Order: sequence, then structure tokens, then C-alpha cells
Amino acid sequence: MTVRLLLLCAGATEATRAARFPAPGVALDAAGLAKVRALRLGAAASWRCVVAPERSARETAAALALSAVDEPALADQDAGAWRGRALATLPAAELAAWSAAPERGAPGGESLEAVRARVGAWLDPLAARGEGRWLAVTHAAVIRAALAHALALPVAATLAIDVAPLATVALSFTDRWRLRELRRGGADSSP
Repeated sequence: MTVRLLLLCAGATEATRAARFPAPGVALDAAGLAKVRALRLGAAASWRCVVAPERSARETAAALALSAVDEPALADQDAGAWRGRALATLPAAELAAWSAAPERGAPGGESLEAVRARVGAWLDPLAARGEGRWLAVTHAAVIRAALAHALALPVAATLAIDVAPLATVALSFTDRWRLRELRRGGADSSP
């Protein structure tokens, strides 16, 4: 049997548009909410749905009328001391160090490798079940970490993958994880 997993990136927020580091309580902005409401998931809308604990992910699931269960493993990457801060407000030296190796994470925050381990611990039992259709509403960093884990990629390599709001990544598992599709996001994200 095959496991199918559609990872949906949460809708846009004002923080997304302002290039600020993520913060858990940030809501979808009006434009982001409108785009979520225009989204069509097709058959995936009836799959078992899990959602990251952040407000933007929950609001995305709610706007799509999904019956979703909270999944802490899908929480966004913790930005530590930089939570909610814009790039322009950061000290130049710290920003330069982070820019040289962003996979290490923000000061006091979570590395992308730690996110990969957390997400991998969620993905592996899903694959072991050997069947099922899943929809996960989460965030760009989590989607990159899932790709790194599923496809055995270095986490730094996944930073070259654009994961915009409402982008979808379709994975399947039979004997191993496979990338079925990566969509930028838009009105029709059906698998």
C-alpha cells in the first residue's frame, strides 16, 4: 500500500511580506486569507488533516474548512531571539553570520537539522503504517525539513527550494519516500 502526503504551506501574513522571522501568534493578513479562501485542494480536502500549532496554520486550515488535528511536530522553526524581528533590525555582524549558514538557525533558536529530526520522527511512523492519505498544514521551514528527511538531502540544500505561502509538496511512500510534485501555490493545489 502507499502513503500519500500533501504538505501545504500556511497562508501569507504581514510578517511574511515584511521578511520578519516567524512568531507563533501572527495571523493571516487580509490578502493571505483571501488567497486561502480561493484555494482548491480537490480530493486532499477529505484526507486526514494535521495542522501546525501556529495561528497562521490554524487559520489556513479553518478557512479551508478542514477538520484538522494539532500536530506539534509540524511547528514552525523556532527563531529564538529573532522571533518576530525583521532582517533590517538585526545587528549587521549577527545577520552576516546567519546569512553564511542559515541552516544553523537564529541565536537561541532551532537549527534546520533539529527541525528535520522532529519532522522525521513524525514522518517515519507515517511511512511504517504503509497506507493512508494525509494533508499537513505547516510552514516553509518544516516543508524543507520534510523534504530533507524524506529524500535524504542535506538540510542546507533545501534552502534553495522556494516554499511560498500556499505552496504544496506532494510526497508518496511505498518502499521509500518519493517527491511527486512541488507547486508554488495558488487557486488550485489539488494533488
